[in-house]
Amino acid sequence: MSEKIDISLMGREYSVSVKPEEREALLAAVRMVDERMRKIADKGASNGEALALMTALDIANEFVSHQRSAGIDLPDYRRRISAVSEQFEQALAKQENLF
Repeated sequence: MSEKIDISLMGREYSVSVKPEEREALLAAVRMVDERMRKIADKGASNGEALALMTALDIANEFVSHQRSAGIDLPDYRRRISAVSEQFEQALAKQENLF
């Protein structure tokens, strides 16, 4: 079940829905986005849509750069996890046949 909470970005108030277990993560994200927006605004980016776009691009660029430098290949990890899970299921099925 979701709850409504009020957040503030660049001094503007917004009401958003969030699951209780995701509340702290959302609030941390709000703080990060607000800080990033303020830094970009201080560098001269206009308010509104342009500022939101520049902030989104800045965060996405940082994420992609971090992902690449860390050597993270999410599709590969998903395939590997799926393969290990399948092997586990097969081994478990063989165990069940023993009893």
